Amino acid sequence: MPVPESIAVAAESFKQNTHFVKKNVEGLSDEEWVRRPGGTGNHALWIVGHVAWARSAVLKRLGDDWGKPWLSLCGRGAKCDESVAYPTPEEAMEAWSESSARLKAAMESASAELLATPVTQGPPSADGKLSGVVNFMAFHETYHVGQLAYVRSLLGHTGAMG
Repeated sequence: MPVPESIAVAAESFKQNTHFVKKNVEGLSDEEWVRRPGGTGNHALWIVGHVAWARSAVLKRLGDDWGKPWLSLCGRGAKCDESVAYPTPEEAMEAWSESSARLKAAMESASAELLATPVTQGPPSADGKLSGVVNFMAFHETYHVGQLAYVRSLLGHTGAMG
């Protein structure tokens, strides 16, 4: 089933971000995954966890209650903290892959009626509907994928996007 038109651009952004997250962490050592830019910025592991957390929020709104117990460590308002026991890079990327597959399926099966559901709280929605939340969350994710690219560069790696 094709993705509904109201979230088609978001679906394409999520698809591209799935690829770019993987490219941005390719070749990072375990130490680099948790090195904080400037000593205070979010490290790559936190960013990957955060975008996986954000995808879990989108999935929940689309009717798929997927998640991992550790996602709240990287959720909205959570701060990157050296004293926190984050998942391993492998666990984070496994969650990323799982959320990617589930999100693709959820967007393909979302009905026009569901996406037209009014929303009054939570993430911004340009149209006041669930479709607007999905579109905003794709923008939000792209913002963080850009941060991940910057972290990669600060770690001395070549750009992942060309």
